[in-house]
Amino acid sequence: MKTYLDCLPCFMNQIVRVGRLLQLSESDCFAMMREFAEQLGAFKLEDPPPKTSIILYDMINRYTGLEDPFKEIKAKSTAKALALYPELKRRVTAAASPLSLAAKFAVAGNVIDFGVASQFDLETEIDRVVESGSFGKWRESDFFKALAAADRLLYLGDNTGETVLDRLFIETIIAETAIPVTYVVREKPIINDAVLTDAVAAGIDGCAQIISSGCRAPGTVLEICSPEFRELFAKAPLIVSKGQGNYETLSAVKAPLFFFLKAKCQVVAEHLEVNLGELVLTD
Repeated sequence: MKTYLDCLPCFMNQIVRVGRLLQLSESDCFAMMREFAEQLGAFKLEDPPPKTSIILYDMINRYTGLEDPFKEIKAKSTAKALALYPELKRRVTAAASPLSLAAKFAVAGNVIDFGVASQFDLETEIDRVVESGSFGKWRESDFFKALAAADRLLYLGDNTGETVLDRLFIETIIAETAIPVTYVVREKPIINDAVLTDAVAAGIDGCAQIISSGCRAPGTVLEICSPEFRELFAKAPLIVSKGQGNYETLSAVKAPLFFFLKAKCQVVAEHLEVNLGELVLTD
């Protein structure tokens, strides 16, 4: 998915929103906006937005003086999701279709995204899914058929905290299919995307092998992923892609991909041909 003109003011909004979230001064936020604006001429609209985000969040890290400025926020997101985990596990186990409910919970977890919004209510989002979830394209039957035919699964993670819901989904997949799962995280901290330590904190190491894509973007930009990951990606019989960043970077790639996400911006919603805020499971 390319970068649209609508994405450019969104980048500026991210600087203001994230800068305030991280308690940077107004003068620092303004300086970052000016610095980012000066680089606009070098950006390529053909690139997916997460590739450009590397420049933006490297700048934010520099202004905060921290390699992982979202570290404390990520820990709180994981703790909140882990507090919900026992009840969600009980509900999935008791469901008529555990795999279906676990898939919906996993997509509901995609609400945890500080690159799009700094305010979210995970518990409310999960309850909304169960009671009257707003689903756009929801092709779970196609995914379940592909899952039944696969001998292993490559699972591309997204945000920290959401990782706990991924864990529940992966545990349910393994319980029903017994196939091995490889869970993929970012190479380095960027926004609140999950890196290795975040996935371990969520307990994913107890149900899946965890690896890095080698990519430092908030998505999976194959050209800057590690050779080892690209080989694994090319050979995977089935791939779960979580979140908008992975969708933006992989939507044009020919691979056995299923995208699980909430459409959190108008550009992505229109690209998917769904309404803003709808939950999506599509190939």
